[in-house]
Amino acid sequence: MGKPTGFIEYKRELPAEREPEIRIGDSNEFQLTMPESALKIQGARCMDCGVPFCHSGIMLNGMASGCPINNLIPEWNDLVYRGLWKQAYDRLALTNSFPEFTGRVCPAPCEGACTLGISEPSVTIKNIECAIIDKAFEHGWVVPTLPAYRSGKRVAVVGSGPAGLACADELNKMGHYVTVFDKEDRPGGLLMYGIPSMKLDKRLILRRVELMTAEGIEFVTNTQIGKDEASLELLSGFDATVLCCGAGKPRDLSVKGRDSKNIHFALDFLRGNTKRLLDGLKNDNEFISAKNKRVAVIGGGDTGTDCVAVSLRHQCKSVIQLEIMPKPPDKRADGNWWPQWPKTIKIDYGQAEAFSVFGHDPREYCKTVKEFISDEKGAVKALRVVTVRWDRDESGRMKMIEVSGSEKVFDVDLVLLAMGFTGSEKELPNTLGLELDERTNIKTKKGGYKTAIEGIFAAGDARTGQSLVVWAINEGRKAALECNRELRYR
Repeated sequence: MGKPTGFIEYKRELPAEREPEIRIGDSNEFQLTMPESALKIQGARCMDCGVPFCHSGIMLNGMASGCPINNLIPEWNDLVYRGLWKQAYDRLALTNSFPEFTGRVCPAPCEGACTLGISEPSVTIKNIECAIIDKAFEHGWVVPTLPAYRSGKRVAVVGSGPAGLACADELNKMGHYVTVFDKEDRPGGLLMYGIPSMKLDKRLILRRVELMTAEGIEFVTNTQIGKDEASLELLSGFDATVLCCGAGKPRDLSVKGRDSKNIHFALDFLRGNTKRLLDGLKNDNEFISAKNKRVAVIGGGDTGTDCVAVSLRHQCKSVIQLEIMPKPPDKRADGNWWPQWPKTIKIDYGQAEAFSVFGHDPREYCKTVKEFISDEKGAVKALRVVTVRWDRDESGRMKMIEVSGSEKVFDVDLVLLAMGFTGSEKELPNTLGLELDERTNIKTKKGGYKTAIEGIFAAGDARTGQSLVVWAINEGRKAALECNRELRYR
């Protein structure tokens, strides 16, 4: 695949980015486009490795290795190298419902499993994927495609995040009438309100929704299915229902002073920010401002980084990001062998921007909050934090131990909790009478997507717990297949 000697001749290159000190002045995407000639060279680096692991889509040590939707990566890398962009798009569209999303926000487990990555920097798979779909839209290759026939069956999809959109897209192609319900005022789920615009331009989501609408899918917003019994009546006219309502219950931090004012969950902060931008800076009802605030973000993942980046765009006074885990190494550690996901240190866009503004990385590793300290008005004014170390206990499990004498106090005005999610919100499954598993996700039959109630399926984070966008797309597509099989034999 690609040029036989390309991986020897060419080095890995990524697109240039807008300068941090400039891009924090707006919410536009920060990554620039790459010339076609440079993209061809990057495609040429895809080696003829014989057994490509990049599209394997398996779990190793609890992490995705290779592409969960089994993208035909070596094929479209080769086509890009040869300048056959339309054919590259055709191959990409076979497996990926929304490359314009994954090409921007996916952490690229495909690159972590790239065979070239054993000894050299891996192929820039994610960037090439994004370039293919952007070129496809630019040249008008992505057009509404109506199904050849209609089955007469109606399916309700609850939730319009990546799993719901993928499920709806597949079911519509199979000929069923699909209606997507969402509690928000705009479709997209966490793609719309959980990921900032500088990482994923919201016009891309609306463009895809418009395309799906033209293909016959109906979107119903501002409708929370499961809120009460009356809302369930909306599902009575459907032959099947697929629950793709996410895992929206945020992980909390139960320590002294948690009830202090100005402590918010990350998603509330990010949602209010995006909604205000989309509403033309007119909606301040749910907007949490970090302007002139000393911000503490608790959580070192992607959502925490997004909170750092948004806080900088609000012109915060300072920002720290507290991570309970140790700082990752520069290179793969022993035991983290290829093709596992490489657990190595990376400087994401939010940290790069914070460094540009304040001159240092905002992250503090091996830190846990012991207390929120409030002022006389009940607003948070400081965090009491201790350092921790990680050792293995007798059973071999990692155990957190507080380091004596390591206590430190950080002055803050705003705290954002970005520690992930613990499962599905309970209103919908409780109203439907669905069983939850031990992790409070909607329980389905082993190895499948059917719940214990006839005609009701679950997919995405609602079924698996918090995961990647690309994994949610995989879930939605597979749930659609199972739902379709049942509808066909009724």
